[in-house]
Amino acid sequence: MVVAAAVLLGAAATHAHAQQPQAGAPQPPEAAPRIIPKAYLNMPERASGELPRLLSQTGAFTDARALVPSPGLIPYDLVVPFWSDGAEKLRLVAIPDAKVAFSPSDEWRFPPGTVFVKTFLLPVDANNPQALRRLETRLLVCSPGGQVYGVVYKWRADESDAELLPDSLREDVEVRTGSGSRRQSWYYPSRKDCLVCHNARAGGVLGVKTRQLNRDYPYRSGARNELAEWNALGLFAPPLGRVQPASLPSLAASDDATRSLEDRARSYLDANCAHCHRPGGTVAYFDARYSTPPERQYIVNGPVLIDEGIDHPRVVAPHDIWRSIAYMRVDTLGDLKMPPLARATIDTAGVALLQSWIESLPGRAVLAPPVLAPAGGEFAVPVDVTLQAAPGAEIHYTLDGSEPGRADPLYTAPIRLKDTSILRARAYQDGLQHSITAQGVFVVGQ
Repeated sequence: MVVAAAVLLGAAATHAHAQQPQAGAPQPPEAAPRIIPKAYLNMPERASGELPRLLSQTGAFTDARALVPSPGLIPYDLVVPFWSDGAEKLRLVAIPDAKVAFSPSDEWRFPPGTVFVKTFLLPVDANNPQALRRLETRLLVCSPGGQVYGVVYKWRADESDAELLPDSLREDVEVRTGSGSRRQSWYYPSRKDCLVCHNARAGGVLGVKTRQLNRDYPYRSGARNELAEWNALGLFAPPLGRVQPASLPSLAASDDATRSLEDRARSYLDANCAHCHRPGGTVAYFDARYSTPPERQYIVNGPVLIDEGIDHPRVVAPHDIWRSIAYMRVDTLGDLKMPPLARATIDTAGVALLQSWIESLPGRAVLAPPVLAPAGGEFAVPVDVTLQAAPGAEIHYTLDGSEPGRADPLYTAPIRLKDTSILRARAYQDGLQHSITAQGVFVVGQ
């Protein structure tokens, strides 16, 4: 079943903490006193407690079918959302009668009893962008002692309610295209999966911080700043006081042409990678946090732990997408993909942004690797393999799995393989950086 985008917008417009002024009415100097939601809503303090079996029982919505938030829940949005296989998200948070520990650059600390509510809606009709199917609603609960736990409620087909999932689940969702339909895989995470990203090093809560909420959004009387709105509600300790949002950090939206490519690329990496790629995080050298100065992030020309068989690899190799391991891992669905969990599609816009940034960095022009046709496989009879590279480039190859150099055979015609071989090829051209090695494994006659 699908829902119109108006449902999403209508729910987000329900700012339950304050009365919205009528058009033409004078604007109050600050937001009206907010309604204080019950701590934890109807959720237990810890995941070991008794969990509501239905979303409608959690206290997050007064009308789950219509996505009407309960009084006191605050809708919010982010400058740069985490990529979630193209899904749109409706974000709400219930903050009890306590303060959020504010930081200009680091993670905020949320009081126990805070509950984040995030509903995922997937576009399912290429001809109708407003056709959205509700897939799941995730609740992230802040427990005592700085701990968090997450649970997933999967929406019923009729969207009347959503049911608690006991474990992870994968589902194929039908998406209509201009010429028919396709199946998109969707992964519903387990409670253990939630803690992989919502880890203690990242503060448990992801995304909701100064640089993500320091954004303007449309309002009846003009633009309002989301960070300033939270401050006006008295949520922060310490409050912003005389500090203006313009003086605080803000991520750059990927399509914000007023910000530099570097700012936009670093913002994208912050939103999608920094919860793990930070000091004390995953085993890697670089720090993806936007708050870390670029020269201390060790991203550009940063060393890598696993070279993936590439010569001179870097986290980001200037002007060279082929030796940029971060780019490679974002641009694949194979075993190397990043993030490794709950991603079944490639964020083509994000990949294009990273490519534009990498290619804008000063560096030697580089050749793309040769294309092998066929790319490899099993063959009952001898097979002819063609190699193709950029015009003007020459290709050298080996058949024993060794690294090809200019002293190895020069490709001039299709290569006939009569036996099992590992064909490796590299492109060369004077004045350009040679390509990385392309490889194909051919099992012949077995």
